[in-house]
Amino acid sequence: MRAYDFTPLYRSAVGFDRLAHQLETAARTGEPGGWPPYNIETTGENAYRIEIAVAGFSPDELTLEVKENLLTVTGRKTANDDSDGRTYLHRGLAERDFERRFQLADYVIVTRADLVNGLLSIDLNRELPEALKPRRIEIGTAAPLIEGRKPKTKAA
Repeated sequence: MRAYDFTPLYRSAVGFDRLAHQLETAARTGEPGGWPPYNIETTGENAYRIEIAVAGFSPDELTLEVKENLLTVTGRKTANDDSDGRTYLHRGLAERDFERRFQLADYVIVTRADLVNGLLSIDLNRELPEALKPRRIEIGTAAPLIEGRKPKTKAA
């Protein structure tokens, strides 16, 4: 495991304390072995998809939770004991419990989640409030004012 020192960032960046804290947290809480593997893709201008390979897990063994811009995907195997009477010569399928966390940006919401062929797909959308969306302001034209004169108006 590598350790990164973000102290120089604190000295030269004013107002980026939250970003530096998130970088430190990400460096400390890296998943060992990177299991389960995942992809993050953009599917539109404000749409994203996270795909996690969770082969062997059923929908009732997976939990998705969003709390304070943190998406947590948890997998808990209910049949992890060897009471089924099987004798394995090699056990290479990963059936261990996991917890994977994703930091979401502001205004990103989870819209749906599907489990198909061992691949958990989580769709996300960024929905900005109306107050934060860009608005187009029309520019009007008015008659120029000349000092001491009122603009001429058309008589009907």
